Amino acid sequence: MTTVEVEHIRKTFGSMCAVDDVSFDVEKGGIFGLLGPNGAGKTTSIRIILDIFKPDGGRVAILGGPMTEAKKNLIGYLPEERGLYQDISLERCLTYLATLKGLSRSEARQRIEPFLERFDLADHRKKKLKELSKGMQQKAQVIATLVHRPQLIIIDEPFAALDPLNTQMVKDILIEQRDRGATIIMSTHQMHQVEELCDRLVLINKGKAVLYGKLDTIRREFSGHDVLVRTPGAIPPLPGVIESKPHNGSVRLSLAEHTTPQDILRELVQQNVPLEQFEIAMPTLDEIFIQIVRDSGERE
Repeated sequence: MTTVEVEHIRKTFGSMCAVDDVSFDVEKGGIFGLLGPNGAGKTTSIRIILDIFKPDGGRVAILGGPMTEAKKNLIGYLPEERGLYQDISLERCLTYLATLKGLSRSEARQRIEPFLERFDLADHRKKKLKELSKGMQQKAQVIATLVHRPQLIIIDEPFAALDPLNTQMVKDILIEQRDRGATIIMSTHQMHQVEELCDRLVLINKGKAVLYGKLDTIRREFSGHDVLVRTPGAIPPLPGVIESKPHNGSVRLSLAEHTTPQDILRELVQQNVPLEQFEIAMPTLDEIFIQIVRDSGERE
């Protein structure tokens, strides 16, 4: 079952085509990565999904059909740019934003309280937003995004300005939201966060979708012919290995075309080499991202 269906959307601004024939589906109850370099068309795509921009072509279905005013109350959106009222108190701002999503003031306060405690903001509730640090304001935006328990959550750079402790807290909360059945679209430049949280993704470059699918499948498609080995001692010469080099505490072995990882493992066992690690070297999403963006640029 899909929560968001994007079909062949296109959007131009004057002579610039910001989004060019982009299609993807976001499945219910998953965390979907919307990725791309700066200026790729990610934010424009998000604004089309949210019905802020009308596409010049294509269609978008949200929660089973076109966007409606009622559906907007079922969506939580965290933009990259902070959209908080700086001259009022944190508590008043969060309460007001929650009422815009259909909550009563009393219900809003009840739901906000545990978030304030969890994010260590309870003692700052009466401070004006402009008196809070960037990290505190980011946590406030997360609260405003989630307080009305949306079915669809769209978050743009959710970890901006957060220290490692609060980054982990936001990740935990996103996983909790997914587990309760919410669907999450996450746009970020932090590829390691995508690897940890997302199950599917689309990569947009220069307005076009250049990579789309399940994260595990994509990583396997881009895996080379290398294995990672770690052993307490030195790795002996092995037939079929054409290059070996250190790699994050292990050794990366590049194999000849007709040599398989099973051949290398068999040889290591036969030579009684004690193994602490043996695995096929999978590319990081950072590496795939760089390769795809470079390749698509070279094809221009």
